[in-house]
Amino acid sequence: MTIIKKASGANSFSLKKRLKSFRYAAQGIKQAVVSQHNMWIHLGAAFLVVVFGFLLKIGFIEWMLLVFAMGFVLSAEIFNSSIEVLTDLVSPEINSRAGLVKDMAAGAVLVAAITAAIIGLLVFVPKLIAIL
Repeated sequence: MTIIKKASGANSFSLKKRLKSFRYAAQGIKQAVVSQHNMWIHLGAAFLVVVFGFLLKIGFIEWMLLVFAMGFVLSAEIFNSSIEVLTDLVSPEINSRAGLVKDMAAGAVLVAAITAAIIGLLVFVPKLIAIL
């Protein structure tokens, strides 16, 4: 038994539709990069991580951890920005519950950023200590 009713034509796979969905996703990422100041900060931090990763010649597993952490933070920031835009759309007036939603989404970004920072410290501090 199908619980979710599919739109007409939804059963057929279309490469053209899949490619369009990637284009829409890319537009969303671009919009986040262009309009969100915190995204600039996260991208700047990611750039520094990549530079230091090459300079300190980190290993494959360390790269995997750092790439995951960077993706985690950037994704959290895009989710946060989406929630803020949607909240402003459905509740343009000042509303304490809408504010709470925004605060919780921002808190999720903070948790992601702290987690990424801890991963960065675990990767880079031993490398830096070894150099000193």
